[in-house]
Amino acid sequence: MARHVEWLRTALKNLDEEAAYIAQDSPQAAAEFVKAILSSIQHLSHFPASGREGRLPGTREWVVPNRPYLIPYRVRQGHLQILRIFHTRRLPPAGWQDDRQ
Repeated sequence: MARHVEWLRTALKNLDEEAAYIAQDSPQAAAEFVKAILSSIQHLSHFPASGREGRLPGTREWVVPNRPYLIPYRVRQGHLQILRIFHTRRLPPAGWQDDRQ
């Protein structure tokens, strides 16, 4: 059974910003990016232990298949919380863990 997915505002902002950036060159590629992210999150909602142990305590990380993106997440009170979406070639923003509240 799938867990309820809760997106933190920062994760939604990350998704929107990345999609907008990609869409500047290719709206189709942006749509495929969003589809890949949503597909990964759907998978995680069914199999939350699929991701590797996260760098921060209590988190896990999912590498999006065939994409240079990382989704840090955690399971809290039975819900899957999407914390952020990072491009793997960039350093995570300083203090990103403070956004998890």
